[in-house]
Amino acid sequence: MEVKARAPGKIILSGEHAVVHGSTAVAASINLYTYVTLRFPTPADNDDSLKLQLKDLALEFSWPIGKIKDALSQLDIPNPSTPTSCSIDAMKSIAALVDEQNIPEAKIFLASGVSAFLWLYTSIQGFKPATVVVTSELPLGSGLGSSAALSVAFAAVLLAFSDMVNLDLNHQGWLMYADEELELLNKWAFEGEKIIHGRPSGIDNTVSTYGNMIQFRSGNLVRMKSNLPLKMLITNTKVGRNTKALVAGVSERTLRHPDAMNLVFNAVDSISKELSAIIQSPIGDDLSVTQKEEKIEELMEMNQGLLQSMGVSHSSIETVLRTTLKYKLASKLTGAGGGGCVLTLLPNLLSGKVVEIVMNELESCGFQCFTAGIGGNGVEIYLGGSS
Repeated sequence: MEVKARAPGKIILSGEHAVVHGSTAVAASINLYTYVTLRFPTPADNDDSLKLQLKDLALEFSWPIGKIKDALSQLDIPNPSTPTSCSIDAMKSIAALVDEQNIPEAKIFLASGVSAFLWLYTSIQGFKPATVVVTSELPLGSGLGSSAALSVAFAAVLLAFSDMVNLDLNHQGWLMYADEELELLNKWAFEGEKIIHGRPSGIDNTVSTYGNMIQFRSGNLVRMKSNLPLKMLITNTKVGRNTKALVAGVSERTLRHPDAMNLVFNAVDSISKELSAIIQSPIGDDLSVTQKEEKIEELMEMNQGLLQSMGVSHSSIETVLRTTLKYKLASKLTGAGGGGCVLTLLPNLLSGKVVEIVMNELESCGFQCFTAGIGGNGVEIYLGGSS
């Protein structure tokens, strides 16, 4: 039997950087996905190895099950009901298994993701041969939550073959987990994220698991239900950024100008709260969809101005802003800034021709563009084969 999972990426609609200093932020899922397929071999296959195929990168890793068992035999696994952090000793054993794969130097950043896979697989499934295939619509390292989507999709397919979830095997098409199952899945995904990032906030995997939108402040996450269909143009500047350095830069600016920066953070907090209220407002209230979109555009522009005052913009981001402004479209960076991705709201009444023109102009600058719906479903599972 074969099972496929898909987990969405995420964007930060408002509040990046300021959230570190106590402000509210809003994140949302996007309908760009990472897909993971899991298949166990039949006896006729005569295959006793665990394979991980990264199709988009044309890479395959393979380990004899006996070797994995020897490396991790001291662990009490599998134990799918109890999400467990990878110990230092287990991490050393997993790192040795990954090192043996001779990952190309240019792709060495993949090592942490492969390590997360080995930990999640053995913790949930134990020492069984299988083939796991990964494909993704999310660009790597661009701030769209690609690593969290990977961890969530891994956890989803692995738990599907456990006693911890109750799936309707006769269901046709994509299927959502129950809320209590999602809670377990999210905890496992967070363990994967910890291997990849060290000290993640939990925001990315939570958005990818549950979908829709979340509001977060000072470590507290609140799930939100959007009543407003939003569509964004996402522009990947392809400019790499150092998130830690950008976060540190904002903190240093705050130390130099505490009064001014606290006013900036308070303004961002107000923007996030107003944005949340608009998104959750009932359909058919006093404001039309167009009026709500206009308010969101203004809030995005204000948020971007405040991010510029924090010092986290970049010439590539400013190029996107100038280009979209020519067509009276509102944009803001999403995530750490300093490059990465830029969001542009696409109003419902905007013609497809205008979107095509804007995308062509941005792509002529060397950027990568794609459109995405905002606030859709979280992780889903597909039973039985191709989809």
